[in-house]
Amino acid sequence: MHIYSFFTSSFWQSCYCRIFCNRGLKFQLPMDKAELIEGKVDWRGKTAQKDKHGGSRASLLILGAFTFENMATMALAVNLVTYFTEVMHFNIADAANQLTNYMGTSYILTILMAFLADTYIGRFKTVLVATCIEALGLGLLALQAHYRHLKPPLCNIYDPNSKCIQLGGANAALLFVALYLVALGSGGVKSALPSHGADQFDDKDPEETKQKSSFFNWLLLAVCIGGAISLTFFVWIQDHKGWDWGFAVSTVAMFFGIVIFAVGLQQYRYHVINGSSALTEILQVYVAAIRNRKLRLPQDSNELYEINRDSEAANQAEFLSHSSAFRFLDKAAIQTSLAPDTPRPSPWKLCRITQVENAKILLNMVPIFCCTIIMTLCLAQLQTFSIQQGVTMDTSITKHFKIPPASLPIIPVAFLVIIVPVYDRVFVPLARNSQAISTGITHLQRVGVGLILSCLSMAVAAIVEHKRKQVAKDHNMLDAIPLLQPPIPISVFWLSFQYFIFGIADMFTYVGLLEFFYSQVPNDLKSISSCFLWTSMALGYFLSTIIVKIVNSATKDITRSGGWLAGNKINRGHLNLFYWLLSILSLLNFCIYLFVSTRYKYRQEGPEITSESRVHDLQNVEP
Repeated sequence: MHIYSFFTSSFWQSCYCRIFCNRGLKFQLPMDKAELIEGKVDWRGKTAQKDKHGGSRASLLILGAFTFENMATMALAVNLVTYFTEVMHFNIADAANQLTNYMGTSYILTILMAFLADTYIGRFKTVLVATCIEALGLGLLALQAHYRHLKPPLCNIYDPNSKCIQLGGANAALLFVALYLVALGSGGVKSALPSHGADQFDDKDPEETKQKSSFFNWLLLAVCIGGAISLTFFVWIQDHKGWDWGFAVSTVAMFFGIVIFAVGLQQYRYHVINGSSALTEILQVYVAAIRNRKLRLPQDSNELYEINRDSEAANQAEFLSHSSAFRFLDKAAIQTSLAPDTPRPSPWKLCRITQVENAKILLNMVPIFCCTIIMTLCLAQLQTFSIQQGVTMDTSITKHFKIPPASLPIIPVAFLVIIVPVYDRVFVPLARNSQAISTGITHLQRVGVGLILSCLSMAVAAIVEHKRKQVAKDHNMLDAIPLLQPPIPISVFWLSFQYFIFGIADMFTYVGLLEFFYSQVPNDLKSISSCFLWTSMALGYFLSTIIVKIVNSATKDITRSGGWLAGNKINRGHLNLFYWLLSILSLLNFCIYLFVSTRYKYRQEGPEITSESRVHDLQNVEP
């Protein structure tokens, strides 16, 4: 039996749907009336039908796959610092930088994977291949964690008298190959899966437009459900049963994600790929504008170049009306000859006005994009230094049970599991009725709420760290060795305040950005739209690495510890001052965001944007 036939059998589909429907995830079933979906096809390359393909039921499978993907990888984001320090013997600052480099690379790779998805492979195939690569990387991590000769000898890096050997040579190569295979696969999933999910809804259908908005909210819920299991069960396995078992269960979870995603093969609506790169067309606009910089713009914008809507080429083209913003880019569409029989110059010399407008749309989003980088810089600290804080604190819940520090993010995640459905089913409809906006509040309003909450989270983190150090000082435990000596008598749940506030910020900012970028970019850049968010996060993680090094270098000669964040003695450091620095930077960033967001003009939908695309060539269709 063909593997696709096995995965897409009615038995698997009905079982999966029952599991999620019984948990309150109610989605509208497809319409009874057959209706063709313009610009979307089924898995055989025929025009997709609304009653058979896509919609909420197909999106359930996509959400399920995303749930298992996050279940497999979320524990890495919060517990890898512990793995790097206690098993591979990196010092704390280096371990934090290794994690942020890994996270940053994972997000920056979304650009490459989205380019391949939109231009050559298709979104479905990109997700399928990426999940397999991710499973391979997790399997290699499990292999290395299992065999002792592939890692350094056991040693307590926190003990100043011990001489720990840091991972190096071929074993270090194996670690980073496995780790960055996971990063590559994760980048592919993040770049193509949200867009593939959004493809299941028709933007021209008002009801499906509302469902698409809900899909992005449910996407966060999928992250939270997968994350909740990963942050509790998977982290517990890593800490108590061994890292080999922890990576192994992540590999199994990834396999289930692959199976669930493949089940929907025959149900999905597929975006048509045409083999051309929208990013290349955007670059052509800037090159042509520079080459034509000495030409004078015509008084009538109708004289700017555009293909004839009645031509054969127009059948697969999108048209955008001319706007007055960024007029210098209009020079890319200046025609030097208006004769009808004149052959068109090189696309690096003359571009369509629609190409120019697409470039303007992206340029208009750059300030919003830049204002979101700082938030990920703050997130990186919760995944690194906050975990190390927790190692020194009392993790007891009862006399016989202790919570791993890496499981602390379960607090905001558990809250989001409850609040996301309430937000989507209660708040959004109320706001929709009062403001006549299908999403309840605008995308940029959601982002703004999250940015100010991230500022507050860092301020709270600074206060909590000051209290933790004060308790350590009062009990003469500033030089206490974690894991070998009793913890500082302060509950690890003090850290939950900063995690809780930042979790709420997540709900507003990251989901708002996903929906904002997807709604604003041109049709040919829908996969790359999610990359704006992931790239912003990548830059935030890389910026964290740079900031840590700059802060340590700047404070090296004015602190006894050799820098605010230097060494392995976190009690002697000045992490609280670092948190205050991030809080101030976040506040300044929010003020800049208010300035640019109030001046942003949303892309107009409706009659000005038309698409005549009806492509049925099976060779140019995903999967």
